[in-house]
Amino acid sequence: MGNRTIVPFGPQHPVLPEPIHLDLVVEDEKVVEAIPSIGFIHRGLEKLVEKRDYQEYVFVAERICGICSFIHGLTYCLAVEEVMKVQVPDRAKYLRIIWSELSRIHSHLLWLGLIADAFGFENMFMQSWRIREKILDIIEETTGGRVIFGSSKVGGVRKDISPETMQRILVLLNTYEKETRELGDKFLADYTVKNRLVDVGVLTKDAGYLLGAVGPMARASGIPQDLRQTGYSFYDKIKFEPIVSNTCDSWGRCDVRIREIYQSFDMIRQAAKLMEVGEIAVDVKGNPEGEFFMRTEQPRGEVVYYIKANGTKNLERLRVRTPTFANLPPLVSILPGVELADVPILVLTIDPCISCTER
Repeated sequence: MGNRTIVPFGPQHPVLPEPIHLDLVVEDEKVVEAIPSIGFIHRGLEKLVEKRDYQEYVFVAERICGICSFIHGLTYCLAVEEVMKVQVPDRAKYLRIIWSELSRIHSHLLWLGLIADAFGFENMFMQSWRIREKILDIIEETTGGRVIFGSSKVGGVRKDISPETMQRILVLLNTYEKETRELGDKFLADYTVKNRLVDVGVLTKDAGYLLGAVGPMARASGIPQDLRQTGYSFYDKIKFEPIVSNTCDSWGRCDVRIREIYQSFDMIRQAAKLMEVGEIAVDVKGNPEGEFFMRTEQPRGEVVYYIKANGTKNLERLRVRTPTFANLPPLVSILPGVELADVPILVLTIDPCISCTER
């Protein structure tokens, strides 16, 4: 046995923009143990339900994370709507799908740029974020925001998309999908990417189940789990199958995430075709009373919102469990045995969002 050293990884790191903090126990250049340290950017957002009424809190929920903000707000709204037995108009449900999938595309393109940058592929980083900027342009045009959408509310949505605008967006998305496929396919086929990711950071199917992996990390280990299959917000009207890989390694996690981008383009087209003209919201009166668990599929995996209401305008309790929080135990399990230089890449394969994790 060689000399063992504890190397602090993060919270600031030149490769990884997320303030994740790991203490790596290394033996020569091999990692033998990884110890996570959580709480570096704790903000106490869950406590704010006591000071913001249930309608206002939608805006706070969206600010839990700037990358997957829309689905945070959507999940919160869905939970409150279940407690209050609110029937959301059909058009609002399809609009929610469209914005959810645009959010997934821009999140995955952001991740693709970051992992390309970690490999030293600066041009691919720029190209990925160039396409992402165009997706953000669509989001800005339809919601008024680029990072925080602000379009969901309890009872429906605040914004509508005209049929003419929707048709123009679909034409643009066809072009963006072609550009994304060229980029993603080149990344997955690259010799350097395969050399550093294939059979590295292996998470078996059994280990994924045992450790509670979610999202692309679980699906890359052969677990066909996708909360969109539960049919919330009319996802049961959309034809799709969970993107799954059986390689169980770091390359498989990248493969699943990139193919999910292609799938999201198709899901937007389906939702736009099924969406009919109608109301986009209903008036919500009164205060919620009761409790509910709502689960949806974030770009990084399952997010859980638990709310408890007591009949007043302020919720009594809010608890959020985010996908990165669930994926930290699987991450810690795959790091022992890898080279120290591979740690930043392997951390990026789970697409960490520490802002979500530390609410």
